[in-house]
Amino acid sequence: MLQVKNLSFSVGPARKRSTILNNLSLKIKPSEFVVITGPNGSGKSTLAKLIMGLEKATDGQIIFNQQNITDKDITERARLGIAFAFQQPPHFKGVTVKDLLQISATGHETFLEDTETDYKKLIETVGLDESYLEREVNNTLSGGELKRIEIASAIARNAQLTVFDEPEAGIDIWSFEKLVQIFKKFRNKAPERALIVISHQQRLIRQADRIVVLRNGQIALEGQPDDILPQLQEENV
Repeated sequence: MLQVKNLSFSVGPARKRSTILNNLSLKIKPSEFVVITGPNGSGKSTLAKLIMGLEKATDGQIIFNQQNITDKDITERARLGIAFAFQQPPHFKGVTVKDLLQISATGHETFLEDTETDYKKLIETVGLDESYLEREVNNTLSGGELKRIEIASAIARNAQLTVFDEPEAGIDIWSFEKLVQIFKKFRNKAPERALIVISHQQRLIRQADRIVVLRNGQIALEGQPDDILPQLQEENV
């Protein structure tokens, strides 16, 4: 489904160039749940942004469903079937939560049909009650509430590939177990869809089909949770 080929990303002027990703290659198969983890500054969020088109690679290619999308922007990639949930969700003044879910679900009704019951079930899935449907997606909502709403909109989007950048961030009060249940539900309802989750949380990591560990902009470890988690625990990553 997704192939990242020899991807590099650098920032800064020529003499003080800082390399964030260095010649990284990765494949994501249909139906696969991959967690990308690693220490701060290892390039995890940068990789997510490059896949979504929020940043442009310095070198390398990104192939999605056998199509080169390296130079396509975020809108084009979304149309092709890639969704992205931000680490810091944006605000949308004048847009209600229900509006956002409707926009996300347009043309992707597998998860959400245009009925009040469906919206209620979806918002409750992320731990919020139905009263939130009429609230605006603005700064009256807490960071945790915005995060849950964005997760709900990503689920409603039902994209072929969904990338979640640290979905646990900002939801301290909300049980991590609930978040794990959401990803399980997401997979069970559309098993052919692929998920990439950037996370440090072992409760999420344990659910993955494959763990990819980044260090210094490269893949340091890769494999199934039972093989990789003991190594991460030893290294305190």
